[in-house]
Amino acid sequence: MTAPTRRRRQLILVICCMSLVIVGLDNTIVNVALPSIQRDLHASLSGLQWVVDAYTLVLASFLVLSGSTADRLGRRSTFQAGLATFTVASLLCSLAPSLGWLVAFRMLQAVGGSMLNPVAMSIIVNTFTDRAERARAIGIWGAAVGVSLALGPVVGGLLIASVGWRGIFWVNIPVGVAAIVLTALFVPESKAPHPRRLDPVGQVLVITILASLVYGIIEGPQRGWASAEIIGCFCLSAAALTALLLVEPRRQEPLLDLRFFRSAPFSGATVIAVSAFAALGGFLFLNTLYLQDVRGYSALHAGLLTLPLAAVTVIFSPLSGRMVSRQGPRRPLLAAGVCMTVSALMLTRLTASTPTLWLLASYLIFGIGFGLVNAPITNTAVSGMPRSQAGVAAAIASPS
Repeated sequence: MTAPTRRRRQLILVICCMSLVIVGLDNTIVNVALPSIQRDLHASLSGLQWVVDAYTLVLASFLVLSGSTADRLGRRSTFQAGLATFTVASLLCSLAPSLGWLVAFRMLQAVGGSMLNPVAMSIIVNTFTDRAERARAIGIWGAAVGVSLALGPVVGGLLIASVGWRGIFWVNIPVGVAAIVLTALFVPESKAPHPRRLDPVGQVLVITILASLVYGIIEGPQRGWASAEIIGCFCLSAAALTALLLVEPRRQEPLLDLRFFRSAPFSGATVIAVSAFAALGGFLFLNTLYLQDVRGYSALHAGLLTLPLAAVTVIFSPLSGRMVSRQGPRRPLLAAGVCMTVSALMLTRLTASTPTLWLLASYLIFGIGFGLVNAPITNTAVSGMPRSQAGVAAAIASPS
């Protein structure tokens, strides 16, 4: 590999990491701003959940479609479309006049977000073809999560204290514009040699599964778990899942190729990814409410307390990538599981008077575990799949 080629690959990796930073930054900042949004827009707890989960729901619904679209129409163009959509939606979020509009604009953000991280990962897979080099690149990619975790709470706290919660969405705009320009200049276009056709039936079923399930989980405590509405949501989700399992194997080019899951490493990586990022999402949502509403800390103070978590994530993500390239994924995954489990057990003991040292210790252990987990799951998911379907494979095990 010549020096210019290496530099170009490194630049492509930086540009791809920008998408992870912008999405991660947005998620962490929004969580820090939840108490301010609740007070300003008079939102209920379920309303706050929708600010977070409407984004997650739409993102999860369109990840696989975005990945397959990138493989079919072009990864660079799809990536740029995602950046543009995410940036415009961020501006709209900052102007939202009510909670309903904020949730709607967050859903538009998610449409753009679905075209960012999994597509960026497929660009990385097709840029770094050597397995060891790819593992190290994915480790650096994982460190970008730590950067967003570090910057989000602190930047969010400063913006909330100075200009209010609407300012948290302004951060995305210059980063998004810069990423669009840099992508046009330096990222080559690539696509699958044999594009797959659209699968509208599969897409509708995926959206139905996720929408009905998430709605039931969020509204269940308020409307009653035994209510006809909530039971109906869960039954609809189960029926759509059954239909997906029956219909997709019969389609020539399905949206979700269930043969992927015959690979034990891929299936394992997917389950671990879902568990790890569900743990992170739950931690971010509950921790900011705990620190600000229970402990009475300001948004900035709450953000500063989570800096140790972010710092160790930044440190351990590239270390995990090097471990995967040399020893395989088993050891970092085991260490990650132990750390995140220990941290979760520590966090179950929190009260209004829990010592700060106990908090910081639990954050540090969680950060180490999360830093170790991303490189092995992502590398395992994409390494066993054909490069022509890198977008789909990355979407299924995406950290978005």
